[in-house]
Amino acid sequence: MNKIKVKNPVVEIDGDEMTRILWAFIKEKLILPYLDIDLEYYDLSIQHRDETDDQVTIDAAEAIKRHKVGVKCATITPDEARVQEFNLKKMYRSPNGTIRNIIGGTVFREPILCKNVPRLVPGWTDPIVIGRHAFGDQYRATDFLVPGAGTVKMIYTPDDGGKPVEYELFKFPGAGVAMGMYNLDQSIRDFARASMNYGLMLGWPVYLSTKNTIVKAYDGRFKDLFQEVFETEFADKFKAAGITYEHRLIDDMVACCLKWSGKYVWACKNYDGDVQSDTVAQGFGSLGLMKSVLMSPDGETVEAEAAHGTVTRHYRLHQQGKETSTNPIASIFAWTGGLKHRAKLDGSEDLKTFAETLEKVCVDTVESGFMTKDLAILIGPDQAWLTTTQFLDKLNDNLMKAMA
Repeated sequence: MNKIKVKNPVVEIDGDEMTRILWAFIKEKLILPYLDIDLEYYDLSIQHRDETDDQVTIDAAEAIKRHKVGVKCATITPDEARVQEFNLKKMYRSPNGTIRNIIGGTVFREPILCKNVPRLVPGWTDPIVIGRHAFGDQYRATDFLVPGAGTVKMIYTPDDGGKPVEYELFKFPGAGVAMGMYNLDQSIRDFARASMNYGLMLGWPVYLSTKNTIVKAYDGRFKDLFQEVFETEFADKFKAAGITYEHRLIDDMVACCLKWSGKYVWACKNYDGDVQSDTVAQGFGSLGLMKSVLMSPDGETVEAEAAHGTVTRHYRLHQQGKETSTNPIASIFAWTGGLKHRAKLDGSEDLKTFAETLEKVCVDTVESGFMTKDLAILIGPDQAWLTTTQFLDKLNDNLMKAMA
């Protein structure tokens, strides 16, 4: 068959450990045989990040901003043990965090539904999309150990030469910990725009959750700015689409989430989104069946990634020459998520159809009883499973049949 010509480049970001092994197979067997595509490649392995003093991560993010589409493999965020393991120059920040801070926007996570994979929450019959604010809060906070009795203060000094404003945080009677965190009005407004654009794209209602009753100024600002953006930019569009926007307290939203069946976008602050995206993923059955998309506020720029880590335990087995049974579906959906956005920007129906076909092949293969061990365990002790290589080969065979 003739390859589908992809008009504009896609930024490809390689990663670490077992997911890097999967990534190479996916590209060579499931992507390149079908697409004539210009992939602008960046190696974000922990070794190469160390060699470049993490400049490669910044370069990759800037490339995504230029081309508007990126696909990313899972990467290591080093802790003390990893610094020793790889003899790193320093403990580098999360690559995902660096890319998010450069591109801006919001991370949206959505489960991949397979009918035969049981859900921990049986009432979740439709997808729930978690929109995680990708800026500030705990992730860019200054935190420190308070060594002993004393007073911690916060001071705001205006750039215009105005009088500084001082806030007393706490008089410490003894040792403890303290933290100062922040966010920006512009970032919160962009978070609102991205969340509401995503809701419009899906035709689903949008909810924002905060704890504004307790954190009145900080969380209250999120509530107020979301309402402002909705009323000035989205109210008419939502009405025409037959969908709604609403703010709820996070404890109320968590309770509603367990009761509702799905089909809504839940906009969460940074830490809440980090936690709730994993809760929702597990509630739908598997962390290995989760899409993750970073979208800019205007909906023009997208980076799609695997929502899980680098599967270190399986990689150790792989290094020993042993077979593993590692689920590649989230990594495949990282590719298809990016390709679908490239197709949208380029107006390419052929590319859109290919990406949707590859996604359908993944789901159909699992639903027909062929899967990796992580999914088989969820279904039951009698469910057969395939090794990593066997499952990837099965997907390859089924994609060739579907594209024939």
